[in-house]
Amino acid sequence: MSDVFTFPIAVRYMEVDAQGVVFNGWYLTYFDEAMSAFLTARGMPYQKMIESGYDVQLVRSEIDWRSGLRWQDTAEVAVSTARIGRTSFALDFEVRRDGHEVTCMGRTVYVVVAADGSGKREIPAFIADALGEPAPLRAD
Repeated sequence: MSDVFTFPIAVRYMEVDAQGVVFNGWYLTYFDEAMSAFLTARGMPYQKMIESGYDVQLVRSEIDWRSGLRWQDTAEVAVSTARIGRTSFALDFEVRRDGHEVTCMGRTVYVVVAADGSGKREIPAFIADALGEPAPLRAD
């Protein structure tokens, strides 16, 4: 299994702001969609996690921009596991125009919680297995 997963995106007209670039809030949506596809590609569709009694909650996200995507740009979001802890994990993201020019980088931390709302849980083996070995995309 490759350490880095890529998720294609197509910049839609409605995502572009008055400056002619993708509005910053859309990047978190791109990351969320890529995270779900990443887990699915690793054998754990989000619905399977929910049915197993677990969910994840975003607790921290940071984004560093280099340049903006524009309407109709061809891009992808690269995803890799950055860190796995006892109850939380971090994923790294890179948005790449034309598959190579990094336009922004991000890291999001998720906490594993019970799907019934009863609080955080230790990361079960099946989630850790789907995340794989950490291979950060960015240095700290």
